[in-house]
Amino acid sequence: MVKIMLGDEVVQSKIRFKVRLDFRGEYKPGRFLFGSRPVEQVAQMIREEQVTLLKNMPMQGIILEDYDISAEPYVIFDDLIGEKVAYAPAILTITADSIEDMVKFIMREEFRKIEILEPPQMIITNKDLERILFKMGEEFRSQLIYFAKRLKK
Repeated sequence: MVKIMLGDEVVQSKIRFKVRLDFRGEYKPGRFLFGSRPVEQVAQMIREEQVTLLKNMPMQGIILEDYDISAEPYVIFDDLIGEKVAYAPAILTITADSIEDMVKFIMREEFRKIEILEPPQMIITNKDLERILFKMGEEFRSQLIYFAKRLKK
C-alpha cells in the first residue's frame, strides 16, 4: 500500500495504473513443406499467450482489471538481426498493492509506457524508496540470469 494525504490525515491506498507492453514477433522458418507465419501473426500469437498467462496466473499484490489487445501489430526493420520484426501492443489496467509490485511490469523487455491512474499523489518515504530500488535490483538480476541462460542454449 502507498501512503496518500486525504485532508489532514495519511491513509493507505492501492495503485491503479495502465501499462503498455509490446510483444515481439520474429521470423521463424517453416518446417518441412509448410511455410512460415508472417511476423505480425507471430507477434499476435505471442501477445495472446502472454496476456492469457497474466490473466490466469495468480500474482500476489496484483489484480489484472482489464486488457486491450485490439491494437494492430506494427513492423520495423531490426538492424541487429537484419530482418523485419513485428510488435503487438497490449494495454493492461492493473491494481497493485504497492510500487514494488509494479516493478515486475516495468522491468519486462516488452515494457513501453506506464500511466498512473490512482492515486493522483503519493507519499514516498526513505524506506519505501529503499524497498523499490531493492526490488528493481532483484528483478534486474533475475532477468540477467534468464538472458544468460538463453544465450547458452
